[in-house]
Amino acid sequence: MSFVLQVALRIKPDHVDAFMKKVLENAASARAEPGCRRFDVLVDPRDPTRAMLYEIYDDEAAFGAHQATDHFKRYLAEAVPLLESRERFVWKLA
Repeated sequence: MSFVLQVALRIKPDHVDAFMKKVLENAASARAEPGCRRFDVLVDPRDPTRAMLYEIYDDEAAFGAHQATDHFKRYLAEAVPLLESRERFVWKLA
């Protein structure tokens, strides 16, 4: 069973560029992980402060391995403070 994560993000207006640099670095590193099937960063074309992450992992253990990586820990420490809000949703493929 696949583990799917959707994360709705609201970026602080004065930190959009800095956040995007950090989130794209994290996404690129995550895509190289063995259990990561997909990691997309989506941006609202009308509002650059609204973004979404769409991630698919082989299973919950693969997502846990992702959370243990240095690049994810760096993302939490450096990028998440640039956000106004972050809401996570877990899904499974039907």
